Amino acid sequence: MMLQRILIADDQQDVLDALRLLLKGHGYAIETVNSPADLLAAVAHREFDILLIDLNYARDTTSGREGLDVLSRLRQIEDAPPVVAMTGWATVGLAVEAMQYGVSDFVEKPWTNSRLLEILQKQIGLGRERRELRAREAQEKKAQQEALLHQQEQEREIAEAKAIQEKLLPREIPQMPGYGIASAWQSARLVGGDYFDILPLDAKTLGLCIADVAGKGMPAALLMSNLQAAVRGLSSLSVAPNLLCNRLNSIVYRNTESDRFITFFYAHLEALTRRLLYVNAGHNAPFVVRSDGSHERLREGGTVLGVYASREYEMGSTQLFPGDRVILFTDGVTEACNPAGEEFGEARLLRLLQDCRTLSAGALQAKILREVAEFGGGRWQDDATLLVLAVDKSGAAAAAGFSIHAHCSRGFSLATHTANPSIATGSMPASRSVSRTKRWRSFSGFKTTSVTAANSVFSSALAVMRSVVYASSLASAGARETERFCTKPRVPLRR
Repeated sequence: MMLQRILIADDQQDVLDALRLLLKGHGYAIETVNSPADLLAAVAHREFDILLIDLNYARDTTSGREGLDVLSRLRQIEDAPPVVAMTGWATVGLAVEAMQYGVSDFVEKPWTNSRLLEILQKQIGLGRERRELRAREAQEKKAQQEALLHQQEQEREIAEAKAIQEKLLPREIPQMPGYGIASAWQSARLVGGDYFDILPLDAKTLGLCIADVAGKGMPAALLMSNLQAAVRGLSSLSVAPNLLCNRLNSIVYRNTESDRFITFFYAHLEALTRRLLYVNAGHNAPFVVRSDGSHERLREGGTVLGVYASREYEMGSTQLFPGDRVILFTDGVTEACNPAGEEFGEARLLRLLQDCRTLSAGALQAKILREVAEFGGGRWQDDATLLVLAVDKSGAAAAAGFSIHAHCSRGFSLATHTANPSIATGSMPASRSVSRTKRWRSFSGFKTTSVTAANSVFSSALAVMRSVVYASSLASAGARETERFCTKPRVPLRR
């Protein structure tokens, strides 16, 4: 058993000897001093469980002033041991004043051995409890400070990740004579897995794409950034949509785990002929709403990206006419829920599109967002993206020469996910997100690599995203070269 260390301070040697004899037999390790200066020096250099000190020394044997001066100095020492005071000239006033200076208890000379031992044991126990409490509080304070610093660092890194991700999206929306284009994007968290792009391929053709990475947050954002770089690198007038998806699928397969996949829609819009060549890789089938209220769904293509090492996608096409509206969207739009848990759904979206089919691209986009927000009580559960293409009734694109005018459509802000109601059929592996099951085309056989979480350390994630931004900027050099057709100043896209 560890001895309890006691420091005794008194200017009378016979008192020190008597106390040493008493306490040594009760398991104390004893150290004695005979002056206030020696007492303070001992406390400064060694640890004690308790101090037993006289308040009166040779300079003044009645008032206790020297002892009170010592107590005042002891109060300035951090985590000082408890103090039991002794004096042969005790008064009520001195005792009260000593207590005010931090004395834990008071013993009057001559003392009663049993009483002295009882007081010492009690104060040693209380002192240990106080020290343990202070130690716990210090540890908790340190842990809180470390947690706060960690949170601040994460917030800084997430904010940087959001800024990086926003740079991957179009900063302005190219506009073509005879067409109107409006877009909106927002992640449920600070970063997310939705992606869209509008790519000028030449003076007469635009590439349009929208995608939804399984999951949310940083893992989805990392995969989205890789997808963006790949699309920018592969997109070209000479690469048909089905060939681009074939290559893109192989890239995604090699770079993702088996619990990750991407729904993707990619199209070439031929401005003069108004023909839309497209591939739908398991994405929510876009709506084409005709001027008479009839509609078409763009479903041709194949399964989601990243499930098979190799896949051949079929290319679909549709002819657009003046007054048509094409709406590309992710499931965050149709899966918005009201307080009762009912989803907005594709049927409700279609009715809205048919009722508002004469609106411009920007007005239609704003109308959709207002209706969905009101339906969900202002709450959004998933990353949400919307791309609206309006074909002018005038037919100006066919009659006039073609150029790309940079005009910005307004974006929107959202915030929060449920499941998609009615898209495609088929089955999916258990490791995939349940909310995506209805979006899979029929197929069998899956990757057999182990299912692992895609969560990454933020700093590593940011490094990857930074490198993707750089790679994407190199891959899009051709796209930027095409922008020499732009004739009007670009306006930043508002989100």
